[in-house]
Amino acid sequence: MNARRKRMVMVAAIVTGVSLAAWLGTKAYQGNVMFFFDPSQIAAGEAPQDRRFRLGGMVEKGSVQKTAGTLDIEFVVTDFCHTVPVAYSGILPDLFREGQGVVAHGRLQNGKFVADEILAKHDEKYMPPQVAKSLEGKPAAAGNAEACAKLARS
Repeated sequence: MNARRKRMVMVAAIVTGVSLAAWLGTKAYQGNVMFFFDPSQIAAGEAPQDRRFRLGGMVEKGSVQKTAGTLDIEFVVTDFCHTVPVAYSGILPDLFREGQGVVAHGRLQNGKFVADEILAKHDEKYMPPQVAKSLEGKPAAAGNAEACAKLARS
C-alpha cells in the first residue's frame, strides 16, 4: 500500500468514526427529548399517546384527592380553558398545593395523565416558563367557556 492510499484509508476511517459518533449522539438526544403540552393542546389531540411528555398548568382548586394509607393522589391540571385529570403515586414536592403551577412528567392513559414525576413551583413569583407561556392570554377564571371559545377561534 502506498502512502496516498494509507492517508485515504485513515481519512475514511476518521470520517466514518465521526459520523457514527454524531449519529449515536443524535439518537441519545432524541430519546431524552420530552415535549411540553398544556391541557388545551391535550384536548385538541396534539399530545402523543405512546410517549412520555410534560403536562403543565395550574392545580385546580378543590381537585386534590388523596387515598388514605397510600401515596396515591389524583388532581386536575387546568389552563383555565381545559382540564386534564392526573394520577400520581409517590411523594409530592413540599410546595405542591391547589391553585399553584405544576409540571408533571408522564403519559396519557385512557384520557388520564399518569405522572411518574411532579415538579412544583419553588416560590410565589416563579412559574416554569412553559407554564407561563401556555397560560398567557387565557381567561383568568376557570369555567369561562365564552372566552375560551373566542381564544380557540383566533
